[in-house]
Amino acid sequence: MRIRAAKLTEMGRQPPYRTSRPLEIVEVELKEPGPGELRVKIKAAGLCHSDLSVIDGSRPRVMPMVLGHEAAGIVDALGDGVEGLSVGDHVVLIFMPSCGHCLPCATGRPALCEPGAKSNAAGTLLRGAHRFEGGEEVLNHHLGVSAFSDYAVVSQESCVKIGKDIPFEYAALFGCAVLTGVGAVVNTARIPPGSSVAVAGLGGVGLSALLGARLAGARQIIAVDLSPEKLAFARTLGATDTVDASAPDAVKQIRDVSGGGVEYFFEMAGSVKALEMAYLATARGGTTVTAGLPHPDHKLPLQAVSLTAEERTLKGSYIGSCVPKRDLPHYVSLFRSGQLPVDKLLTHKLTLDEINDGFDRMREGQGIRQVVMFE
Repeated sequence: MRIRAAKLTEMGRQPPYRTSRPLEIVEVELKEPGPGELRVKIKAAGLCHSDLSVIDGSRPRVMPMVLGHEAAGIVDALGDGVEGLSVGDHVVLIFMPSCGHCLPCATGRPALCEPGAKSNAAGTLLRGAHRFEGGEEVLNHHLGVSAFSDYAVVSQESCVKIGKDIPFEYAALFGCAVLTGVGAVVNTARIPPGSSVAVAGLGGVGLSALLGARLAGARQIIAVDLSPEKLAFARTLGATDTVDASAPDAVKQIRDVSGGGVEYFFEMAGSVKALEMAYLATARGGTTVTAGLPHPDHKLPLQAVSLTAEERTLKGSYIGSCVPKRDLPHYVSLFRSGQLPVDKLLTHKLTLDEINDGFDRMREGQGIRQVVMFE
């Protein structure tokens, strides 16, 4: 079938993107789903900093590619052997498909699935297939999803069924922002009630972490960002204190207001400088968690002896260390009950034709989560 999609041909075009237009809206051919695959009519797709990192070249991927990895939609067609899903089901798409058989999957860590990581790096679906055709060129899949398109063929392992009562523009955010942010707090760090917490980088993921910290019963939540508007917004979501990340004494401010450093610091900015600040502002015996994805060439300067002498912990968190089929329905139920107000993160709705403008807005630090809506 013929569909419209946002194609990225080359990374690193200079902003503003409304002028250079790195994402080209084109008609492409979408093949039928193969065994273990299904076709999803995309209803809403979120713009994430991980997409921007591919556009600007700081997260290298194989080109050309149909971008987008945070989305929700309706199952439109099934390939052979698909189990547990039917045409008409509403689903959230997951950007790390898990095979269920490799060692990480077998030990309860599907976010680290080895075949899933391999297929994502290669720009294919989990079983190695390409389902887009762009004339004579092969169009690659973005993290097994490629949601900036009218329809997408995905592996069944990339889908989690949800209720039909959740608006698609909110459901989409659960696939990346919520799983990553909330999961980093409750799965990776497992913060106990009464903890002191800081979050640096107040985009969709960072503010989801803030919501997760409030949900977990943190006694203090320090929001850290460059944007005064985002710092003010963080207070409406439950931040008890705010710190301007650009301040020369930002680390001192965080340590002072927390009484010597926070017990848990979540770095969500994707910046080595922010991660270094987070580590320095974490208390003795504390835990620094990062879900940021800086350029692979960037290195972290670290006082190695502090890990031992201060019994410090530095942890990475990918997709919030989640088991999506377990955690996503739980987070959705918390949203229904009003305990996880994900709807407050949505600031802009776009059409597919406005997507380059949306990434300019993100690059400029405006808004929180933007969603492309498909009719």
